[in-house]
Amino acid sequence: MTDRQRPRLALHLRLPARAITVLAKAGYAARGVVYLIIGSMAFLAAFGASETPDTRGALRQVLHQPFGEALVWVLVVGLLGYALWRLVQSLLDTDDHGLDPRGLAVRAGLLASAGTYAALAVYCLSMLGLFADDDPGEGAGTIGRAMSELVGARFVALGLAAIFTGMAGAHFWKALRRKYAPHFHADAAAMRVIHPVSITGLIARGLVFAVIAVLLGYRFLSADGGDSAPPDIRDALAFVQDLPFGQWLLAALGLGLVAFAAYSFIEAVWRRINVRDGFE
Repeated sequence: MTDRQRPRLALHLRLPARAITVLAKAGYAARGVVYLIIGSMAFLAAFGASETPDTRGALRQVLHQPFGEALVWVLVVGLLGYALWRLVQSLLDTDDHGLDPRGLAVRAGLLASAGTYAALAVYCLSMLGLFADDDPGEGAGTIGRAMSELVGARFVALGLAAIFTGMAGAHFWKALRRKYAPHFHADAAAMRVIHPVSITGLIARGLVFAVIAVLLGYRFLSADGGDSAPPDIRDALAFVQDLPFGQWLLAALGLGLVAFAAYSFIEAVWRRINVRDGFE
């Protein structure tokens, strides 16, 4: 490669890298908004002041706010940006997870996350009237029905239970070993605040994934049919609420999810987005 070609290639790499960096940070902020609403509603639900929330319910709450449609459009951009960043993380391995079994599992989780947040962006567009949905209030569209039929298969439920167990374990490991820290570009004073927020938030989200894994495992053992939707965050929170001392457990988990929202906002500010390494 000549010296003249090298600056031109660097420019071509810099432009998409910069765009993805902006979209990734917007995506972390959008995820923070969703979990802030979910965590707040879960805390209020513990005391009977709200319904048990889910991600789509959180998005509907945004739509009902002043300037709700404009806010949902902002969320669409953020959610699509986050889906794109997860896709880049998975396929280009920007965080150096590698090709060993653990690394491949993490990258598979990132790929699944890309699909999840892309679907949430599409749901936002359906709320804005850009896509038809049979029942947008309950999320019973074509995708929901297809997933219901898929998860009804016992061994698919078992496979999903294994995936959610792995995702829960990854969150616990990331929190307790502080594996998030190398990805932050923050000084020591900021990290003293970031550590407790990140650990609390990651453990709370890991607990939600663990409960979903338990519910999927129960579906496998009970040979449940395919006429019900796969368990989601609302089912996980309702399960916690039905446990002994469930009111207080749900309140604590709600606060933990608020901490995860704060962790997402922290990532929007301080997270290293090393997407350029993936392009080079």
